[in-house]
Amino acid sequence: MGWTEPTQAEVAAIVRGAKLVAVVGMKGDEAASAPAHSVPARMKERGIRIVPVNPTLREALGVPALARLADLTERPDVVQVFRRPEYVKALADEILALPASTRPKVVWMQSGISSVAAAEKLEAAGIRVVMDRCFAVDLAMLGV
Repeated sequence: MGWTEPTQAEVAAIVRGAKLVAVVGMKGDEAASAPAHSVPARMKERGIRIVPVNPTLREALGVPALARLADLTERPDVVQVFRRPEYVKALADEILALPASTRPKVVWMQSGISSVAAAEKLEAAGIRVVMDRCFAVDLAMLGV
């Protein structure tokens, strides 16, 4: 069937429904101006729980980091991706290998990141995909 871009209503529902977000490729506090830190910081300010996922971090924004998605102990509403596009297909495989208890409902690829092949694979497994879109911009537009 292929990937279809979500409607604005779908995006709004995803943003409003995000209570727990695993942030793959999140940067540490020393990189506060980088989008891979500032976007999750805005999410946290708005009451969204974040889980940094980066094998090079111990913690970010006061939250202990996980080395990989397989270390999740609860199901995130969204896996937000801050990885270069060439790594996203392998990340999709990692997501699909997760047990149902920790598999996300949505994978959100941040602005500048897209992979139609990964999106099609994820959506075929029932995971909604948003690509090349800034979560923080949608938070602000929705007033969340």
